[in-house]
Amino acid sequence: MKLLNLFVTGILMITIVACGGDNPSEKKSAPAKSMVKKEATKKVDPMNSLGVGPITSPLTLGALDNDLAMKGKKLYEAKCTACHKPDKKYIGPAPKGILERRNPAWVMNMILDPERMIKEDPTAKKLLMEFNGTPMANQSLTKEEARSILEYFRTL
Repeated sequence: MKLLNLFVTGILMITIVACGGDNPSEKKSAPAKSMVKKEATKKVDPMNSLGVGPITSPLTLGALDNDLAMKGKKLYEAKCTACHKPDKKYIGPAPKGILERRNPAWVMNMILDPERMIKEDPTAKKLLMEFNGTPMANQSLTKEEARSILEYFRTL
């Protein structure tokens, strides 16, 4: 009986040490968890954020270029309408009024590199969740093509 008690006590001690001891790797991961939480709650001004991607400085739009907007409309209709409707939410957000909600450089980066934006930009991450986790497809557009779509958005 003493042998059984000693055995049970030993098993209990091993279980306690294995489950609740001071593990240095747990202490190292705690700051990383808090960093992720801070990033998720960090406030970002969408009008000042450029996002991440090939556009690294603010864009100056100037006067509306109707020819460029028409090219953008054709591209938008060919590449974007499966998921976006001009004036209402669909699979993705409506582009109407986007430049009142987002910085033009941010919009360009989202068009040009949606994968990176979803991984690294807090606003893009939030939109991904808002639209049921459906990521924006990369249409492999050039900067010029993305700029023409942006010009079209100005006409909506």
